[in-house]
Amino acid sequence: MTTNPDPSREAGRGHNDAVVTALVTRARNGERQAWDALVDRYAPLIWSICRRNRLDAAGARDAAQNVWLKLIDHLDSLPDPAALPGWLATTTWRECGRILLTARRPHDAGTIPDDHARAAEQDLLAAERHTALWEAFGQLPPGCRQLLALLIHDPAPPDAEISARLGIPVGGIGLRRHHCLDKLRRHPAITALISADT
Repeated sequence: MTTNPDPSREAGRGHNDAVVTALVTRARNGERQAWDALVDRYAPLIWSICRRNRLDAAGARDAAQNVWLKLIDHLDSLPDPAALPGWLATTTWRECGRILLTARRPHDAGTIPDDHARAAEQDLLAAERHTALWEAFGQLPPGCRQLLALLIHDPAPPDAEISARLGIPVGGIGLRRHHCLDKLRRHPAITALISADT
């Protein structure tokens, strides 16, 4: 599976949560090896998001560097170390959006072809939507994050496997899914996004 800002990559895997938490804790304590492991683990995620935003090599390098610098500043204040992948994805989308926005402000705005301006606007809108989704997803209860992460796999695991992995009765998966999606929709970031689209 290719690296992308899909929550199924990290969420829903308890052992991965434990590994990430341990690496973040060690990095907070100044262990260089732990920091290097975090960079090795998540650099592909950051570069993938930069590619999705169609940043050139220089823009992608700038975005990635800014994301890692922000992580250094926020490493001690992350409320849930296991949510680091979501934090990195959200921060990367924001950085890409900032770089794209800056690129849309040339000295002579009249020289921007309309199709390029529209493409930049679409990229910014996509970045805003991904940011809102990650923010809302990251604040769901762990059980909801795990369930939704499994359900968005392509193809999704059979209900019996989901039941075994999460301890949810097969007959209750649909109801739990509905409950989790409802919580996601009611998050302020998603509510604002829906309102803006209507």
